Amino acid sequence: MINKTESKLETIYALLDEIVDQTIAPSADRLDREKIFPKANMQELAVKGLNGILLPEHLGGLHAGFKAFSIVAEKIASHCPSTGLVYTMHVEAADAIYRFGTKEQQDKWLKPVQEGYFGTTSTSERTSGGRYWINTSRAKRTPDGYELNLEKSFTTSSGFADFYIVQTGSPDASTTDDISYFIIEGTNPGLSYGSWDALGVRGNHSSSLTLNSVQVPKENLLGSEGSGRAIVETSIAYLLGLGSVWTGLAGGIIDIVTEYVKRNHHHDVGKSLGDYQVIRSLLAKAVIKHKGLTAWLNQLRDKIDQQFKNGSGKLSIATQQDLLSFKIYASDTVNEIAQIAMDITGGYGYKIGKLERFYRDARAGIVMGPSNNLAREILANQLIGISDDLWGETS
Repeated sequence: MINKTESKLETIYALLDEIVDQTIAPSADRLDREKIFPKANMQELAVKGLNGILLPEHLGGLHAGFKAFSIVAEKIASHCPSTGLVYTMHVEAADAIYRFGTKEQQDKWLKPVQEGYFGTTSTSERTSGGRYWINTSRAKRTPDGYELNLEKSFTTSSGFADFYIVQTGSPDASTTDDISYFIIEGTNPGLSYGSWDALGVRGNHSSSLTLNSVQVPKENLLGSEGSGRAIVETSIAYLLGLGSVWTGLAGGIIDIVTEYVKRNHHHDVGKSLGDYQVIRSLLAKAVIKHKGLTAWLNQLRDKIDQQFKNGSGKLSIATQQDLLSFKIYASDTVNEIAQIAMDITGGYGYKIGKLERFYRDARAGIVMGPSNNLAREILANQLIGISDDLWGETS
C-alpha cells in the first residue's frame, strides 16, 4: 500500500518530469550562452505547485518536506544547475518567512508564490568574504521603520526576484551575531543591481545588490531585531539545496559520458570507445563516485525529514555537521566526475556544448559560501572542540 507521503512524492516526480522534459532541459544551453535568467522555468514550477514545496497547504503549498525539495533541486540541476540554484534560494527565502514571519507577512509574501511570485536571500558582503553570515553593514532606525544603505556582493536572482530577504547588522549591534533580516520589495526604487558575467551557472544572475536609502516599514522586519542568528543557524534549505544541485549535476554528467562511450567508435582500429579498458575503468570510477554521493544524500534527506516529524523543529548538531560535510563532499565530487568525463571524451568534451557547460558549472560549488576550505575549517574546529561558534574569528 502506498502511504500519503509516498503518493505525494510520486505526484511530484510526474509533475517534475514534465517540466524538466518540456521546459527546463530544452532551454538550458541557451540560458547559459545568453546569460538569460530562468524566469520561465520558475513560472512553470509555480504552475505545478512546486515553488511552495515546503509551505503548508493553507498558504497554497505542498507541505511535502525536505526530501521532496531535495529531489526537485537534484532533478532540475541534472539539466540546468542555474535553475536549480535559483529554485534553492527561493525555497530558502520562502521557508524563512514561514518559520519566522508573522501571519500578515506569510499571507502577503507567500500566498502569491504559487502564482509565480518568487524570492531570494541576500546575505554576503565583500568585507567578510565566504562568511556570508557576518555583516559589517548596519540598519538605521527611522520614525516609520528602518533605512538600509549597503551592498551585497553576491545575490542569486539579483534584479529578477519579487522579494529579497536581506540580512544586515541590527541598528545598535556591537557583536557579529546581532543581525536582523528585512523583507524588501523587488520593485523598491532604492535597489540597483550589478552585471553577472561568470565562468559557470551563468543564468542564475548572482550579481551584487545595492540598497541606497531603502526605506523599510516596521512590518517588513522578519522576526525581531537581532533574531537573525536564529534564522542563520536553523536554515536547512540552503545547504541541502546546494548539495542536491551538485549531486544532480554529477548525475547529468554521468548520463552524458555514458552515452558518449556507448555510441562512439574508432573506425581505424574497429573498436568502440567501450572496448578500451582505460575508458571502462574511468567510467566505472565516475559511476561509483556518483552512487556514493546519491546514497549519502538519500540518507541525509530522510534523516532531516524524520527529525522534523519528531517535532523538534531543529536538527541535531550531528545532522547540522552532516549538512556542511555533504556540501563539501558533493561539490568536490562533482568536480572529480567532471574531470573524469573530460578525460574520457577528450576533444569532444572540450568543445562548447553540454559537457563543457557542466564542467564550468561544477566549479561554482567549491567557492559558493561557505567555500570548501572555509567549511572544512569550521567543521574541524567543531569536531576537535576549538569552537562550535560561527560568529567568532576563523583562523
